[in-house]
Amino acid sequence: MDAGKPNFTEICAILCIDTSSLFYRACSICERTFPENPPAPRCHHCAARNAAASTGAKRLFRVLMSVATDEKVFTAVCFDRTARVIFGCSADEFFEFAKLHPFAPAAASRVLEGELFRMTLSTPKTGNAQHLRIASVVPLRSEYQPVFKCLRERYGTRSHS
Repeated sequence: MDAGKPNFTEICAILCIDTSSLFYRACSICERTFPENPPAPRCHHCAARNAAASTGAKRLFRVLMSVATDEKVFTAVCFDRTARVIFGCSADEFFEFAKLHPFAPAAASRVLEGELFRMTLSTPKTGNAQHLRIASVVPLRSEYQPVFKCLRERYGTRSHS
């Protein structure tokens, strides 16, 4: 593993995901992060650019996961674009599903345990970031099913699409 490079690709196994905080709320237009529990989520940046803009909030994935290569185990963070490949749905869809099925996040971690991916990892761009970022993922198992599909089958629910 060459963590000295800005971007590098590895074959990785997911060991587990941190189910305590899978999402964050952001502006539905510019995707700037909102505080944890804003009274009325309104993006001041978008409102300043266009007073008539009606900005709402949406949830985006931010998934901390323990990942292993053939040489090392480490923690990495997977943001929305990449997490959608793994989960097969939006963060809002998974949040709504988890409201009906409270053990869905723990079940998602079990579904992903040991799953192999080709991951492109990148070093943090800011000084505050602690973990490698997962920039892209490609499942290596030809029969891979996204987490959301597996959980819908497990809980006996149908797709909205």
